[in-house]
Amino acid sequence: MPVTLSSQDLVAVSAVPTREELLDKLPRGGTGPRIVVIGGDAALAAVLTHLMRHERLDVELAFVPESRTPACKIYRLDHGSKAAKRALDGEARATPLIRDDLGVALVGSAVLSGPDGGKLTGETYVDNFQLFTGIGPGVEIRPLAKAPGLEAARVGGLRRKWARGRAAQTGAVSARLVRDGILERKQLKRSTFYRDANDWLLVR
Repeated sequence: MPVTLSSQDLVAVSAVPTREELLDKLPRGGTGPRIVVIGGDAALAAVLTHLMRHERLDVELAFVPESRTPACKIYRLDHGSKAAKRALDGEARATPLIRDDLGVALVGSAVLSGPDGGKLTGETYVDNFQLFTGIGPGVEIRPLAKAPGLEAARVGGLRRKWARGRAAQTGAVSARLVRDGILERKQLKRSTFYRDANDWLLVR
């Protein structure tokens, strides 16, 4: 843990915190508190998912990873001691909230591939643009720090072409989804990532 945060009141939770570990400790009423997430993208996504599902997007989120993560790159965040200082002194800004149709938030990267991690058979649209159809290595979806909200590209290749929009929809014979490093337990035939009607408050 960065020394900058050693004097703060900290609560130890799981690497991917549960609802009980997080929401039951939040005060209600008045201005929303600030949560500092010390961990990886999966931890930040889990906290954001709980806040979204329980209508607590008034809560500010600061992110302090030990090393650079996909979310750091997307939102131009520091890591380590610099991130810890920003967590305390930074300003929370409204940021597009990207989620999927299973009600899970995305902060770094999601990859759809075939059921065994191999080739994907299906198609993907970003808004009305057909990004992919047929058989290929898969599709990656990433949130954006500003409108329209997300971008997606086919996996592989030296020069990847990213398509931007509010939603990315994939239909497949069977697909495996890895979201912020966490494998979805069930195989999917459809998956949609889209910008939620509400933003979240990210300290940056």
